[in-house]
Amino acid sequence: MNKHHYVAIMAGGIGSRFWPKSRTAYPKQFLDILNTGKTLIRWTFERYASFIPLENIYIVTSLEYEAIVHEQLPELPRENILSEPSRKNTAPCVAYISFKLLQKDPEASLIVAPSDHMILDNEVFRNTTLKALDFVKHIKSLVTLGIKPTHPNTGYGYIQHEPMAVAEGIYKVKTFTEKPNLELAKTFLSSGDFLWNAGIFVWQVKNVVKAFEQFQPEMFELFDGEKENFNTEGESDAINRIYPLCTNVSIDIAIMEKADNVYVIPASFGWSDLGTWNSAYDNLEKDYLGNAVAGENVIVIDATRCMVSAPNHKLVMLQGLDDCIIVDTKDVLLICKKDKEQSIKEYVAEVKRNKGDAYL
Repeated sequence: MNKHHYVAIMAGGIGSRFWPKSRTAYPKQFLDILNTGKTLIRWTFERYASFIPLENIYIVTSLEYEAIVHEQLPELPRENILSEPSRKNTAPCVAYISFKLLQKDPEASLIVAPSDHMILDNEVFRNTTLKALDFVKHIKSLVTLGIKPTHPNTGYGYIQHEPMAVAEGIYKVKTFTEKPNLELAKTFLSSGDFLWNAGIFVWQVKNVVKAFEQFQPEMFELFDGEKENFNTEGESDAINRIYPLCTNVSIDIAIMEKADNVYVIPASFGWSDLGTWNSAYDNLEKDYLGNAVAGENVIVIDATRCMVSAPNHKLVMLQGLDDCIIVDTKDVLLICKKDKEQSIKEYVAEVKRNKGDAYL
């Protein structure tokens, strides 16, 4: 393992599209969504621990989740759990870990990755990531991993790359596109030069810090002005001063869409962002009627193509439903059509208006 290789696993989201199983106090990254016996963050941690030194693995999360991370990843040094005082999207998160590592190890190469994605082929993933780490060591670049699309998905962002490779399997990025409509997604798929944006980035920290200086000068100045406090007892106070002044912006918009030294590695390693109940449905085994069941005590009669999640101890009898999401928890039962899952955030807002925060 290379002592200059680091990973920052982002674990501060609330996973509202997986409501009611995912709650603000205990969101999806800390849950076993697919009934595998491990939580999503545990899978992610173990994936990186196979080729990144343990002491170089960092979790960036919300202050309220620090204890949960420590509970689920007890072998991780406590000082490697970085707590954000407020949610400001991914750009401040990346700035935080990058400035911290630059003070500690100026030669650090950093992987930035979500905590709640599923990857089936860990060997291909590891080899792809190591290829990216080798590239950024020799070329001043910001690298993202792109997933070769298998269908015209409207729930993912897309990356378009140049036709000619700059190195074996590595291409310069032309454009980033936010979630397209179905017709545009079909066009992207047929063109052959568009990839799904997996939200996994690789770079040397000194280069991404330079990118912040160029494209986000105000945020750069906030972190740069406190850099002497990183990796000291004053770090927490410094972050508490910085975050209220940070813009709420993603790293994609803040840096990746603006920089001209962005490259992508197309890959296929069985990736899913597990962002919705439909994505969970896609990754679960189905019965002969197309139902995906996460729960040991569910009986299905005359129902087809349903996504069912229920506690193992609870008997759930399902009859006569088609193409539905059924999620049962100790205090909430959700039943909705699968094609309405993008409205779950609206349903959660309706619950908040009518019932307050008790069920969120």
